[in-house]
Amino acid sequence: MRIEVPVEFKTTVERSRFFAVAFPASGEEDVLAVVKAKRGEHRKANHHCWALRAHDASGGLVEKTKDDGEVGHPGKVLLELLRRADLEGGLLVSRVFGGVKLGVGGVSRAFREAGEGAVSLVPGRPPKGA
Repeated sequence: MRIEVPVEFKTTVERSRFFAVAFPASGEEDVLAVVKAKRGEHRKANHHCWALRAHDASGGLVEKTKDDGEVGHPGKVLLELLRRADLEGGLLVSRVFGGVKLGVGGVSRAFREAGEGAVSLVPGRPPKGA
């Protein structure tokens, strides 16, 4: 299922703020445009991690991620959320550091929580467990 409209979700973990957006994307250029916009919107964000799932011109499935220097490979965590929900599009989570180090596991959990929040808001997606 393709993501047709952008949806946003935010959460706070140990004073760090996580801003997630699931959005339509057919390629890396679309993702980079959203990253650029969110860098402007969340100027204090230290990391903008993302994942992309889309079909290319030849019909092959393209999957890409970027961790943007964050620990714990959050890009892979976000890609796994797109795979599990069978969604095509982009998923971006921007983190504004709150002064408390979360550790690798804590970072992964926080990015997962933010990403799951955005994915759960995608219109037309079946409810969890359905």
